[in-house]
Amino acid sequence: MLPLLKKEDIRTSNQQLPTWALDAYQPFAETVAKKDFPCYFGIAAQKKGDLGYGFVPHDHWDGALQIINDFTKLMHTQEKAVRRGLFLFFEPENTEQDLEYYRDYFWRFLQRLHEVDDIPWPAERPRDPDHFLFDYHIGGEAYFLFGNAPAYKQRITRDLGPSLVIGLQPRSIFDGLEGDKPAGTKSRDSVRDRVEKWDELPKHPDIGHFGDHGHREWKQYFIGDDAKPIQGGCPFHHKEIKHT
Repeated sequence: MLPLLKKEDIRTSNQQLPTWALDAYQPFAETVAKKDFPCYFGIAAQKKGDLGYGFVPHDHWDGALQIINDFTKLMHTQEKAVRRGLFLFFEPENTEQDLEYYRDYFWRFLQRLHEVDDIPWPAERPRDPDHFLFDYHIGGEAYFLFGNAPAYKQRITRDLGPSLVIGLQPRSIFDGLEGDKPAGTKSRDSVRDRVEKWDELPKHPDIGHFGDHGHREWKQYFIGDDAKPIQGGCPFHHKEIKHT
């Protein structure tokens, strides 16, 4: 399992990376480097080398926990103004699959990650995904997650290459940019407007802001390739809650 890497590490150690990892990273790097890429936070972080990267083989999911924990430690050694993010690239399938395959893969991975994590979920945070203040924790840290996959054909901002790619953003980087604050509303509206132009689709109906009583965070983790709300319950089950 490869360790947590930064942009410079990939440049200097690409001879040690498996071919699939380089093939997964390159289209991501090219996409995020485009000046009109919707997420200007991502553009800036990639340019400055503030993003972290992990490469996850099909048969080594558990190793991703160490990558995330190493990223969390790194994040806490930096000043709060640094808006860091982590991207996990999964070994591509031999043949591209449909969106439901990648969605299922995404949720199975998050479930497994939660089950092997030995750091307690913060006592004050909801365990039930249907709670409006639920957010996903790993290693005791709250993260916002978003899945990207080659099966996205309309929402092209969610196609970052041949791999399933999971973006993880520490919730702490949104301090001062919460959805109920003017700065948060302005920045989110700007990014979402740019996404609509790229995708030529309206904002997905499950996109909202954390803390809104009618919003369910988990539905935003892996949106559809359309403009239809996600139906049904969350695939994630907290290990402290018994299910029949």
